Amino acid sequence: MKPKGASIGTLKARTPLVLPGQRVGIMGGSFNPPHEGHLRVAETALRRLRLDRVWWVVTPGNPLKSNGGLPPLASRIAAVERLISDPRMQATGFEAGLGSVYTVDTVSFLIRRHPGVAFVWLMGGDALAGFHRWRQWRQIAAEMPMAVVDRPGFRLKAMASPAAHALSRRFLPEARAASLPRRRSPPMWTFLTTRLSPLSSTEIRSKSMI
Repeated sequence: MKPKGASIGTLKARTPLVLPGQRVGIMGGSFNPPHEGHLRVAETALRRLRLDRVWWVVTPGNPLKSNGGLPPLASRIAAVERLISDPRMQATGFEAGLGSVYTVDTVSFLIRRHPGVAFVWLMGGDALAGFHRWRQWRQIAAEMPMAVVDRPGFRLKAMASPAAHALSRRFLPEARAASLPRRRSPPMWTFLTTRLSPLSSTEIRSKSMI
């Protein structure tokens, strides 16, 4: 299904360099601002899934949140670049070239643009808790394997969420998580435990206003 308002083959959407056969984690978000919690998710996925790359996909806006006062895309990309130091991680704003802020469009674009790459969608447990509210979330899960990384206070909510229940038969045990990127028959997902960071973008923004 072609995304509304987005052209899957658009030349405006330029992704980082990637080679066929590589394993790439995709972590989307507004990153307003990026923080240690985001970094923990990326580092955990990079290590546990044995990824070659993690792309921090900085979105033009979150359709489930108010985007009033959202800093410019370029400044948020720059903030991510200041946070990351591992050369295997890259910040990108290619979503802006798609003309869509919906993850389902991003996933479809990546699969068609780079058919030889083993992509995995990365998200925190807080995102899985509300995943059933995302546009065409079942299609997202059906097109790209997903790795969910634990976030403080969200493990139970995430694992009890409507999406987790709906996808329970396609759950890959954590001990086998390294094989997730090569799974060619999504939906398939796993849940990764890690040392937790209590930081959140909302709290950081709130403290900056005091």
